[in-house]
Amino acid sequence: MNVLRKPIVVVGSINMDLVTRTPRIPLAGETLIGTDFVTTPGGKGANQAVAVARLGYPVQMVGMVGAPSEASQDVFGQALLDNLASSGVGTDAVERVPGPSGVAPILVADNGENSIVVVPGANGKVDCAAVDRHAALIRSAGMVLCQLEIPLETISHLLALCADAGVPVMLDPAPAAPLPDAIWNQVAWFTPNETEAGLYLGEPLKPENGAKRLIAKGLRGVVLKRGAEGSYVAVAGGKAAWVPRFQVEAIDTVGAGDCFNGAFAAALLEGNDPWESARLASAAAAISVTRRGAQASMPSRAEVEAFLAAHT
Repeated sequence: MNVLRKPIVVVGSINMDLVTRTPRIPLAGETLIGTDFVTTPGGKGANQAVAVARLGYPVQMVGMVGAPSEASQDVFGQALLDNLASSGVGTDAVERVPGPSGVAPILVADNGENSIVVVPGANGKVDCAAVDRHAALIRSAGMVLCQLEIPLETISHLLALCADAGVPVMLDPAPAAPLPDAIWNQVAWFTPNETEAGLYLGEPLKPENGAKRLIAKGLRGVVLKRGAEGSYVAVAGGKAAWVPRFQVEAIDTVGAGDCFNGAFAAALLEGNDPWESARLASAAAAISVTRRGAQASMPSRAEVEAFLAAHT
């Protein structure tokens, strides 16, 4: 690894996923018998950090996990820290705070569809002061990745700090929530899926038109993640084009979007253009959906290169 490369810094959530496998997603009020249950490290921020690390690019995580206290027991904090470190993610800026770590109960159906509820726990304590404590690390980044599983006030503060330092930011708007107007001019890459894009556009639009509408808000680049259709990548004042997805048999889509984001960021910082970066990211995500788990499914650089060689 070339230590001279500016690291990717991920500011975001760190969860333990509580995954139940079920024949299908239950209807409201319905009880189903599950087929399996596992606990596996997750959280959109941590997932993206692990995706970057598995590709061999330097990455640091800024976030919080729980710690035992008199008022609350935490059983996941140390395990989450250990998993990040063993995956190659820098954890010096991951703090432990009294109370529970974030958790995400997840239902995964046999066809790969999933339903997720996120309980923030320690992630809800990642405040503006935490960003300031790690401002030097954030300013040193080649790119900052963030999501919406930590408080929106913190995201706004982070974006302002990055704008002042000239650090590009990739914002994954998940879970989707209304954003302050000031944010749009501070984001280099905006990466919603189809449902999330609909919230910010206010109406269903074809991806080509939706990307134009989003860029008109002040964004420099947009990646519309469209599942089976692939991704639509557009830059302000420049090219816009589809990047097809790779055909694979999906068994678990949890973390696929995070895998895409981490790989896309790493590829961009390695000098690839946005469309080649999206192709590499699509390959990484395609591998991830053929495996169980979020972070456990993230592929290595060698696996992605072999996959691309086999799908020319």
